[in-house]
Amino acid sequence: MNKPLILVVEDDTAVRNLIVTTLETHDYRFQAAPTGEIAIMEAASHNPDVILLDLGLPDMDGIDIIRKIRTWSKTPIIVISARSEDTDKIEALDAGADDYLTKPFSVEELLARLRVTFRRLNDSRGEAIQNSVFQNGDLKIDYAGGCAFMKEKELHLTPIEYKLLCLLAKNVGKVLTHTYITKEIWGSAWDNDVASLRVFMATLRKKIEPNPSEPMYIQTHIGVGYRMLKV
Repeated sequence: MNKPLILVVEDDTAVRNLIVTTLETHDYRFQAAPTGEIAIMEAASHNPDVILLDLGLPDMDGIDIIRKIRTWSKTPIIVISARSEDTDKIEALDAGADDYLTKPFSVEELLARLRVTFRRLNDSRGEAIQNSVFQNGDLKIDYAGGCAFMKEKELHLTPIEYKLLCLLAKNVGKVLTHTYITKEIWGSAWDNDVASLRVFMATLRKKIEPNPSEPMYIQTHIGVGYRMLKV
């Protein structure tokens, strides 16, 4: 099996060298691009498995690169940026990024984010082969039957709770913003109704989490959104 190919888009030489050395040490193949224009060409011609993207590039903003790539590719994009405000993270995630890592970062955290991304890719490929049932720890969703189970006991979910659970399950490991979730679940009329989303998420957690105060399935990203963790 070919080793995963990772496209590193970073104009800072020191940071780029740190990332590619880390990837090389852990047996990942990589290509490096110092500008947005080169990054788009490399992404189109080599179809990388994952893209690590800095937002502050000399020729174009990283958000624009995400939007361009998303017009033809679903390749996971992990943003690595010095921009640490929630608004920056939300903008990148809503544009189509899959994860967001803030500089300065540790090598261990970068590798952990990559492992999560590759697990999600492998899960989605397996789901494509057998996509009627989702299994994550003790949680099971029977998409064909329209029902969910915890430790083989059927969960009594409202239609909204079930839709929320399925949306998170189909994006395991990916941070979904409040805006994305509300639009997917309720449509544009509910856009930005974060208070209602929190209520439904709280009731869903009570039904699937062994300890809702210390959730193991649904992780909150304060001010940004939610992510289903791989258990």
